[in-house]
Amino acid sequence: MLTKADIRLVRSLADKRARTDEGLFVAEGGKLIGELRASTLRIRRIYALDGIFAGEDVTTVSPKEMERLSLLKTPSDSLALVEIPRRRLDPAKLRRSLVLALDDVQNPGNLGTIVRLADWFGIRDIVCSENTADCFGPKAVQATMGAIARVRVHYTALESFLTRAAERGTPVYGTFLEGEDIYRAGLSAGGIVVMGSEGNGISSGTARCVTRRLFIPPYPGAAPTSESLNVAMATAVVAAEFRRRIR
Repeated sequence: MLTKADIRLVRSLADKRARTDEGLFVAEGGKLIGELRASTLRIRRIYALDGIFAGEDVTTVSPKEMERLSLLKTPSDSLALVEIPRRRLDPAKLRRSLVLALDDVQNPGNLGTIVRLADWFGIRDIVCSENTADCFGPKAVQATMGAIARVRVHYTALESFLTRAAERGTPVYGTFLEGEDIYRAGLSAGGIVVMGSEGNGISSGTARCVTRRLFIPPYPGAAPTSESLNVAMATAVVAAEFRRRIR
């Protein structure tokens, strides 16, 4: 049976501080919850309309009650409380893989889409600056479409992390308007690819840590075009080109 305490807890998780204090995040929708259920993440409780899910961890609710619970504009058929995973950042392991680094990406939808892209291209770790949006916020979680279960997202002091990585010989790539054409540049199978924020790109401090500057050229080169690409779009182009090289 749904209680007022249940509703208060779920609604409070729209706020990052509450998510941190409770160690929980919200996921909504049968497909997303199904993916999380099949993963290593731990689901604390599922609230669902009749017939959607079964089990000891499921509380059946009415459509009206789901409206009171949901953090979405249009309530789904189910909602889960999921424990936030605690994942250790191992720099030595990251050196052997392709890793994304996000420098103050603010839009949770973009962040969630990037997590989904990472999953598609087999990138298992994303390292975020401390000012990047929270990947466990409702909008970001929904945008991952379940990829949050497979991609490890870490938050750290990004400049320090990149400086140490470069000192160990790890290539640190970044996208810039004055960079080398990504389709002509030599790319390694492993390394860190830095993507900047929506409004400002890669910050000056983080830029100093980049050892290889890349540019995504428009086509045709001389024609008038948009000022820049959305950060999620740019991430897709970059990840696809890195993966194409190792086929």
